Amino acid sequence: MNANWAGDIAKIVLPTPFAVGDVNVYLVKGEALSLIDVGPQTTEAKEVLDLSLAELGYSIEDIEQVILTHHHPDHAGMLDWMPDHIEIIGHPANERWLVRSEEFFEEHDRFFVNLFLQAGLPQEYFPFIKKLRYPLKFMGDRGLSRTIQEGDMIPGMQEWTVLDTPGHAQSHLSFWREKDGVMIAGDHILAEISPNPLIEPPEKEGGERPHPQLQYNQSLEKLLPLDISLAYTGHGEEISGVQPLIHKRLKKQHERAMHVKELVKNDPQSLFSLCQKLFPAVYRKELGLTLSETQAQIDYLTARQEIVHEERDGVLYYYC
Repeated sequence: MNANWAGDIAKIVLPTPFAVGDVNVYLVKGEALSLIDVGPQTTEAKEVLDLSLAELGYSIEDIEQVILTHHHPDHAGMLDWMPDHIEIIGHPANERWLVRSEEFFEEHDRFFVNLFLQAGLPQEYFPFIKKLRYPLKFMGDRGLSRTIQEGDMIPGMQEWTVLDTPGHAQSHLSFWREKDGVMIAGDHILAEISPNPLIEPPEKEGGERPHPQLQYNQSLEKLLPLDISLAYTGHGEEISGVQPLIHKRLKKQHERAMHVKELVKNDPQSLFSLCQKLFPAVYRKELGLTLSETQAQIDYLTARQEIVHEERDGVLYYYC
């Protein structure tokens, strides 16, 4: 397992059943012994977690609290398998995903039906909406014990400050320690890839759809004034040059958006037709991710008034 301490933080790498590969969770020694994220609810991940904790001189019973960076199953799936005494702490937006009611699923499906209709997807793709639930099979059904948000101190980790960093997920938090510049960033920043700004239903049905790419860019820019020495990430290796990476990510995203602008110049396109052009080899297999990425660029261009749209028979077409 090779789990080792770096000061008061130990990185534990857990396997996942997802295309993203392994996920990193972190054991942090403070006023309380804290686990940042828990991994997916699989026997393989649980075995690796138990072995890694033993290497570090602990067992799962020693953990006093779990703090979530966000609700995705590779990060929050194993909550049901945490001992009852452990407090579960995270952003309030986690809750509807952690404890999923039938009403939530009905709202979830209605949202994506409307999105697919406006996107111009043929009916043959609508069964995919049920498949969007598939990752949730690797999640338990245990909710938060308490909530934290922007500016809060983390209970049991008094030197750390909470930063709201929505974009990849509406529930996403990052944790910052000013004294040494260390950040636990979850999936907000990753060394090798840019996190996908995933489409989520609004908090209340009928409300405005979140615009995750715009949120993500703002959340990245929020980090620029901070003197970050090292960022521990949700996947892959730690990052020592956070500011240059942020500038690189923002530049690359702008360039992608400008490419999309060229695709709609004098040639109106629906979300789906753009998705097909941008991801011809993978859109059928990864429909959710590719639609999210395409919508992200549309939202960015719309916010900059680079493109406009018109509705035809319920489908939105974008052009400039």
